[in-house]
Amino acid sequence: MIYLNLNYYVKKENLLNKISDVVLKPSEVNSVIENVPEKLPILPLRDIVIFPYMIFPVLVGREQSIRAANYAADTTKYIFLSTQKKSNVEDPSIQDLYPEGTIAKIVQILKLPNGLMKILVDGMFQGRIKEFTNKKEFFEGKIEIIIPEAKPDHEMNAMVRQMTQLFKDYVKISRNVPNDTIAAFDNIEEPDRKLFYAAANINQSIDVKQNILQQYTIKEQYYEVIKILNSEIDILKIEKEIDNKVQENIAKTQRKFIIQEQIKILQDELGDDEDASPEFAKLRERIKKAKMPNDVEEKATEELNKLKKTPPMSPESTVIRNYLDWLIDVPWSKKTKDNLQIKHVQKILDEDHFGLEKPKERIVEHIAVLNLVKQMKGQILCFVGPPGVGKTSLGKSIARALGRKFVRISLGGVRDEAEIRGHRKTYIGSMPGKIIQSMKRAGTINPVMLLDEIDKMSMDFRGDPSSAMLEVLDPEQNHTFNDHYLEVDYNLQQVMFITTANIRYNIPLPLQDRMEIIELPGYLEYDKLEIAKKHLIPKQLDAHGLDSKKVQFSENALKKIITEYTREAGVRNLEREIASVFRKVAKEIVVKESTNGRKKVKRKFVIDSDKIEEYLKTPRFRHQRHSKVNKVGSVTGLAWTSTGGDLLTVDVSIMNGSGKLNLTGQLGNVMKESAQAALSYLRSSAKKLGINPDFFKGKEIHIHLPEGAIPKDGPSAGITMAMAMLSAISGKPASNNVAMTGEITLTGLILGIGGLTEKLLAAKRFGIETVLIPKENEIDLKEVNEKVKKGLKIISIEKLEDAIPYVFNKSKKTTKSKTKSKKK
Repeated sequence: MIYLNLNYYVKKENLLNKISDVVLKPSEVNSVIENVPEKLPILPLRDIVIFPYMIFPVLVGREQSIRAANYAADTTKYIFLSTQKKSNVEDPSIQDLYPEGTIAKIVQILKLPNGLMKILVDGMFQGRIKEFTNKKEFFEGKIEIIIPEAKPDHEMNAMVRQMTQLFKDYVKISRNVPNDTIAAFDNIEEPDRKLFYAAANINQSIDVKQNILQQYTIKEQYYEVIKILNSEIDILKIEKEIDNKVQENIAKTQRKFIIQEQIKILQDELGDDEDASPEFAKLRERIKKAKMPNDVEEKATEELNKLKKTPPMSPESTVIRNYLDWLIDVPWSKKTKDNLQIKHVQKILDEDHFGLEKPKERIVEHIAVLNLVKQMKGQILCFVGPPGVGKTSLGKSIARALGRKFVRISLGGVRDEAEIRGHRKTYIGSMPGKIIQSMKRAGTINPVMLLDEIDKMSMDFRGDPSSAMLEVLDPEQNHTFNDHYLEVDYNLQQVMFITTANIRYNIPLPLQDRMEIIELPGYLEYDKLEIAKKHLIPKQLDAHGLDSKKVQFSENALKKIITEYTREAGVRNLEREIASVFRKVAKEIVVKESTNGRKKVKRKFVIDSDKIEEYLKTPRFRHQRHSKVNKVGSVTGLAWTSTGGDLLTVDVSIMNGSGKLNLTGQLGNVMKESAQAALSYLRSSAKKLGINPDFFKGKEIHIHLPEGAIPKDGPSAGITMAMAMLSAISGKPASNNVAMTGEITLTGLILGIGGLTEKLLAAKRFGIETVLIPKENEIDLKEVNEKVKKGLKIISIEKLEDAIPYVFNKSKKTTKSKTKSKKK
């Protein structure tokens, strides 16, 4: 091991980085070189590079290195100094050593009592290891002596001058190099000795210094040293600037602290307890202007008095100041005046949204009640519907109609109770929860607060945020909402809360109990057409810098996008496709203007159905139309999804086997149980249904639901799977123009289902004419829009046998006829 006791040599012997006094004349160099043997012992160095012409002490501790030093001292006294590539390697190999190094002469060896050896070496020449010998006791190799030529010319003189000036600047700036180094440097005349002296005194890494020895001409070595000096000087200047700024800031802080302490002492002497500091006076004035409740104002005054007695440099001072800022900035009395004109509210809601009659009616009712009582509790609505139907934007419209401030809180992914209630102010970086933050952002005590995606909250070890929402959304409790950070009660009764969700059953039941649920079903084709005309097209024209007079969308083009390029309950994808068309139009306009020398295009762009296919390419849903061909063992069902309703085809195949039921299509447990229940009913009622009672003997039934990559679950496909099995068993083709939904029991009864509107929309979208629904859901038809029911033959059934005539096209007198639309 090699150690350097730098302080010892600086103080006692003054030999650190000392330039050698021996200057060889050109005529003497060759004779010295002749005395250097071809093979030399190699001494690995760690954390240091020794240059030629430098005298340096080295502390040696490894056995291998001690043997190499003793061998050199006993023979020629010459030794090759090579630096390790990695200083943390305790037992270096040949590959761990740099081949370039310095040939040095051992001046003195001192053996220390602890077994270490101190060697004083004098660098002679630059060298390179040509090859290693097979010496086992220590490293030994054939060494090539390198003597860089230094021809005096203008370039050489310029480099010497530049390096001299840079080195002097470096010594003046650096804290690690003594100033008397410049005097020793000025006494050196030879360019190569100047170079190596400067290199030895630069505070840089081993790799950087080693690069100097890896250059074999004096000019290349000068370039390397100049580059290092320039880099070091820049870094040292930046360090000095940073140090000056830090010292200046410390001085300012200390000065401010001293002055504040002097003011406090003077106040104590005068007996003046008033807020002499402008900062405290301003805080007290803000507290009065906030018009807080009495208990809150007392709390704020108490914290202000505590802040006055706390030293400004104390961390507690920052905590108290932040707390006071939050307490003052949260609105306590400021409110906006509601616009209670029903006609104005209705106009704003109709301007912003097409359809959505039920939520609009609920808002108008709320305004009507406010006209009578001025203030009403329980104004908490929950809009539930698929994505893209306008739940969030409806909340903004309500705020605009009422003339209130609007704030939105996204609850998707929230899993920490502290995000709702805040953290205790004793924690570092603590702050209020999202409710108080939103109130501060609104600046009034009666904003419209939209709690978006309330069905997507989750819970973990940090708490259950949905439980924290119980207090927020309870009109009987939220007048004393207590945030952990503020530690005072805050009144939320005048806030109009609106929540949104995609899936109702994902909302915890206690939360559902506190809200009025308003279902927002998907849009019909007619609705989407009107929304596109009135809202989406003007919005996208403006966004793409197009003029409505120059660009016109035909109604057929819009219908083509709705039916063949989108398949959704809302209108988000429709808006994206319209935006895509406008981008193509904008590109055409810009290209034509550039070819016409920047002349504006006066041609009118009419976008028809042919242009749509040119811009948007092949329709995505053209081949997904529902097949009207009747098939044996294939029946159409209706399903509810988070994006609206959809068709669900059930295929059944019967083959020879061991009496087993196979279910495929990524089905959930509930759906598998429904299939088993349907099969059990068919087996128990075979004679009544007119099928062979032994149909399952020696057979296997395989039920498959296409689109196997999509998970499916729920009981409402029970009747569909039963009818598909009945078709396959009897060999009769089932009508593919009939869709059905309903849960089946072991006695053949058809139970009620949810999502009726969405399922009817799906049937209408796919061109289904007859829909079978459970008898229990007949009453729900009153809530379904007449436009949805128009063109559909909706038949309510109580048991499985009621569906057979419609599925297998048998004549039967029905009590339910085709639903007719009401004439306006």
